[in-house]
Amino acid sequence: MPHTAATSQPEPAQASTKAAPPPEASSLATGYVPYVEPERPSIFSLKLTQLDSGAPVRWVRQGWRDYLCCPKSGLFYGFMFFIMGQVLWAVFKTAPAYVLGLSASFLLLGPFLCLGLYHASRSIQQGQEASLKASMLAWRPTAGAMGIFAGVLLVLELVWGRASLVIFAVAFSPVPGIEDTMSQIFHPDNIGFVISYVLVGGAFATMIFGMSAIAIPMIMDRQIDAVSAALTSLRACIQNPGVMFLWGATITTLIGLSMLPYFLGLIVMGPIIGHATWHAYREVVPPEATA
Repeated sequence: MPHTAATSQPEPAQASTKAAPPPEASSLATGYVPYVEPERPSIFSLKLTQLDSGAPVRWVRQGWRDYLCCPKSGLFYGFMFFIMGQVLWAVFKTAPAYVLGLSASFLLLGPFLCLGLYHASRSIQQGQEASLKASMLAWRPTAGAMGIFAGVLLVLELVWGRASLVIFAVAFSPVPGIEDTMSQIFHPDNIGFVISYVLVGGAFATMIFGMSAIAIPMIMDRQIDAVSAALTSLRACIQNPGVMFLWGATITTLIGLSMLPYFLGLIVMGPIIGHATWHAYREVVPPEATA
């Protein structure tokens, strides 16, 4: 039989056992280093100042100084406060049930009107000229955050107003007119109404003041979101409860006194409080404070 040469079969290729280089080694070999976005610090790590009891008086003095440095801006915004006072008086004459809630709304939503005053105080602090035109446009860089914050406060104010009306409707039937409103409200038989109104109003006022004490100047200055600003304002009030309560009482007292006669005092006191609020924010959150 013819000899048949054995044909050699090719050996199957063995899988390579060499491990692939790790991504880090490959990156170093090629010189490419992937970008890793740094972790953003939390707003809760922002260092806030521990205030002393003399802070509110100091802020009012600084506000008066700023008012004298830019009287044109002060008079313009003061006149806007005067108009708000006239609106308040008109509401009192037509719908007294809303007047207390509306007056508190003006006191607590006033910082939005003071936005231009915050801008003027910042310009003075930075050694720049405080321009009225520039202060009127101070809302533009942070319009979105300001709008969200205003919306939240507006909802709270509407709920507050509705709660006030319900308390009036339950306590008085019908609701008293302007002639005998005060006499009926403070009549000894209506002490339950007074207590209920003060408790409900105090709860809403505390919530709104806590959220907005320094939030609006902080949004304008640091251009942060509305939630972070509101949380920082609440932190400042929790960290300094006595001083911030005194500051809120100071604002309420000065604005209340400036309503006499005929709200004319708001032309001066309104801008002073606006400038003072900027200095309150700046002391609570100093420029060098970082999150």
